[in-house]
Amino acid sequence: MFDKSAIAASLRTEAAKKEFHLLYGGSDRAAAEEADRYEALLETYVSRFGCQGETPVFFSSPGRTEIVGNHTDHNNGRVLAAAVTLDTLAAAAPTQDGIITLYSAGYDAPFVVDTADLEKKEEEKNTTFALIRGVCRKLRDMGYEVGGFNAAVTSRVLSGSGLSSSAAFEVLLVCILDGLYNGSILDGVTRAKISQWVENNYFGKPSGLMDQSACSIGGLVGIDFKHADPKISAYSFDFEARGFSLVVLATRSSHDDLTDEYASIPREMKAVAEVLGGKVLRDVKVEQLLERLPEVREKTSDRAVLRALHYYDENERVRAMYTALENGDLDGFLGGVIRSGIVSGGRILVGAHGRILALDGGDELVGTRPGGGSLAGGKVVVRHDGRHAQTAAHGRENAREQAEAVDVADAERSARRAEAARRDLDDHRDDHHGGNAG
Repeated sequence: MFDKSAIAASLRTEAAKKEFHLLYGGSDRAAAEEADRYEALLETYVSRFGCQGETPVFFSSPGRTEIVGNHTDHNNGRVLAAAVTLDTLAAAAPTQDGIITLYSAGYDAPFVVDTADLEKKEEEKNTTFALIRGVCRKLRDMGYEVGGFNAAVTSRVLSGSGLSSSAAFEVLLVCILDGLYNGSILDGVTRAKISQWVENNYFGKPSGLMDQSACSIGGLVGIDFKHADPKISAYSFDFEARGFSLVVLATRSSHDDLTDEYASIPREMKAVAEVLGGKVLRDVKVEQLLERLPEVREKTSDRAVLRALHYYDENERVRAMYTALENGDLDGFLGGVIRSGIVSGGRILVGAHGRILALDGGDELVGTRPGGGSLAGGKVVVRHDGRHAQTAAHGRENAREQAEAVDVADAERSARRAEAARRDLDDHRDDHHGGNAG
């Protein structure tokens, strides 16, 4: 039996305030609001399970937003992503019966999973049951302890918003089982890999590793997925000191019903790679694609080729963004955000059932780009706070110049590629006609 009032009191201590500042930033008032939120979740836990059993522990997993690197991770590319202060929060305690009982805000009935039965069930695809069962299965297969627990869960990561609500929940489940049964020994990359495996194999969505990595590791991170163990670099950049904020705009548009459209993007990119002798696009060079363009178009599709070209351009753009952050180059950073937003909606959504939202934010918006893999969801917005109007105006002008410069460079590259493709097609026709004549 545990003392609810003692737990509530612990949320008002200076130590707790420091933890809230670490997780959520902001003022003391914001920390007090988080304490209220945690205490409300504790009340929910007690209302569902009472004060019997072991003392519940709080677990938090943040949502994430992709800054740049749209649809590069699943082909072993580079990304720049950031955890957000909107999180999925749980109060959980272990049980002795091997049964997981999880109440989630917004659902009347609990999600109940018996850890004695962890086989994948087709009827659970795309459901919370699949995520819970899959996390338990993967942890057990890797030799970790798994057991039952009671949990009350609430989330500020809006479902379908492009902030990776499913990844945040997967990582949360891994954290709960690791914390309750394994002494919190798993590192961030391992948590991410477990979560991705579950999303791919139990939930049924062929996501890359970026979502889970950003949620699991936190902060502003660059991730290079070239090798099985991704290279992760943390970046520290004080946008506020330069008069800017990096925020996510909730458009209230959802991509929950766009799994098939999402799945077509990595599938088509990998199809291009396979024609060129690789498994993913990171295995082959863009020059190989351009040299064999007629063959690739014939064996895949024009849309697949456009998406592959997007991968190569975006992958290089991410590397440039890493350099911009390392050098404190705000103009270069903003130019990359703007350019990524321009091209992502074009090449990625060619022929797809996407929903792109126009946004006119006035002078305070420096640049935006779509979230949610460009398939609806939130938008990443760079804005200034009004206290640094001159700096913001200068940054906005320079950022647009950067984007326009990239536009010119992209146009020149596109012209060269088009000319190369035309020559290849002409040669292909000549060879074909010559063969017929002979």
